[in-house]
Amino acid sequence: MNIGIVCYPTFGGSGVVATELAKGLANKGHKLHVLSYARPARLDSFRTDITFHEVDLSSYPLFEYPPYDLALANVMVDLIKFEKLDVIHVHYAIPHATSAYLAKQILGEKARNVPIITTLHGTDITLIGSDPSYKDVVDFSINQSDGVTAVSEYLKRETYKKFDIKKEVEVIPNFIDLKRFKVSDKTHFKKAICPEGEKVVTHVSNFREVKRVPDVVSTFHEILENGLDAKLLMVGDGPDRQRAENRCRELNICDKVRFLGKQEQVEEVLSISDLFLIPSGSETFGLAALEAMSCGVPVISSNIGGLPEVNIHGETGYLCELGDVQAMGQYAIKILKDETLHKKMSVNARKRAEMFELDRIVTVYEDYYKLKREELLKA
Repeated sequence: MNIGIVCYPTFGGSGVVATELAKGLANKGHKLHVLSYARPARLDSFRTDITFHEVDLSSYPLFEYPPYDLALANVMVDLIKFEKLDVIHVHYAIPHATSAYLAKQILGEKARNVPIITTLHGTDITLIGSDPSYKDVVDFSINQSDGVTAVSEYLKRETYKKFDIKKEVEVIPNFIDLKRFKVSDKTHFKKAICPEGEKVVTHVSNFREVKRVPDVVSTFHEILENGLDAKLLMVGDGPDRQRAENRCRELNICDKVRFLGKQEQVEEVLSISDLFLIPSGSETFGLAALEAMSCGVPVISSNIGGLPEVNIHGETGYLCELGDVQAMGQYAIKILKDETLHKKMSVNARKRAEMFELDRIVTVYEDYYKLKREELLKA
């Protein structure tokens, strides 16, 4: 099939998932066209089976803000006409699903058999859903899609709760590349960071307020207060990094914490980690937790959103009430001090991650595309 995938080019989950899905589909023999206003971070190598199309935002004196949705629709029209797209798969409802609908309306009968698949990732529902100025557009765009998917049961429930959706929402979870995210021998790396054999606690995020990164530091302080020698690795960057650094200074633990910034090869950090902390205030899936689990790292997370669908309490780690850093600290001590428990949870974490294996989920998407094409052909 010729498949168009539309996404944001950011480091966040949706951009990563869309790009990795494109790669997975290309590996199975499909021709992929990726559309965005900039090259996605994970689309970093040349491939003959994946073509990137940059949506140009021309500047006109008339427009204070160039109309990205119209420019995107125009690129979609061109690709349907000249590349003979079989499917348009958009990640995020606004404005991608709206632009896809407009493109099909422009082409009329020529695009009748090209299904629009809309995947909902989270903030398009949880944040935009709380903004009444967008609600009618989101309702319309989702209902005009030929297929709608969500990355978790939690997000599916939230979609029906916040919007007037007539379409059936299919849950297709996020996925993991087990070959990339696996335990690898990084002994030299670990010795450089932990020369005294300290335990390694890790957090990975975009350091937005919703990720509650100061809670990571406070939880780590609880670990140290219980007499365990450890180091905390903070991977990523964002607006709350300063707050996290200030928290380290307040607790006088700066010598135990390293801020590593954004890391492309995050699996290398996970390979030396003993525990992963994710105390987020909102996670519709929890891709960072899944990446850690795939590397055999037990996870302690907040009990919110889609995290309980990924991290199984008492098996792959523990779930805690939002903001309960003391409980998170106690669970961390329990795992880190008990080698038998840690090994068991490490094995369970990897096994759990295998249920979200890349090729398995790519096949689910393939079947979904075919189903929606067949439905249009029969209509």
